[in-house]
Amino acid sequence: MPLLNYTTKVSAEKTASEIISLLSKKGATQVMMEFGDVGQPVGLKWRVDSPRGALGFALPINPEAVYKVLTAERILVTNDQTRKEQALRTAWRIVKEWVAAQMALIETGMVEMEEVFLPYMLSGDRTVYQVLSEGNFKALGSTEDLG
Repeated sequence: MPLLNYTTKVSAEKTASEIISLLSKKGATQVMMEFGDVGQPVGLKWRVDSPRGALGFALPINPEAVYKVLTAERILVTNDQTRKEQALRTAWRIVKEWVAAQMALIETGMVEMEEVFLPYMLSGDRTVYQVLSEGNFKALGSTEDLG
């Protein structure tokens, strides 16, 4: 199966704006776009005022991972720079579809924003995922008995 959105022509900046729109419609009160070394968008941070207080989230974009797939699977046989540009566009589109799906779950009341974006919730300057990962997920306790 080909990589999702690997042929997209939509710029990373336009897709990031679409994600910002989705977030703002679901209660984000602040959104900040992060940029990489050469000015390309590499992530979003946002804040939501919830009944639990203000919560921050950081959603990284990983175009390098997409680039590796495009290269390894020879999806785009082109020059390196063109492949990197396509990887950036594709990474943003994949994340946008994922965010849209999460928003659909929130809209139906099946989940809360904190629930689906929990790995990306900020604890200081790190995400919950990063904090748990650094401790080998031991803070979660045993999951041997799932029954």
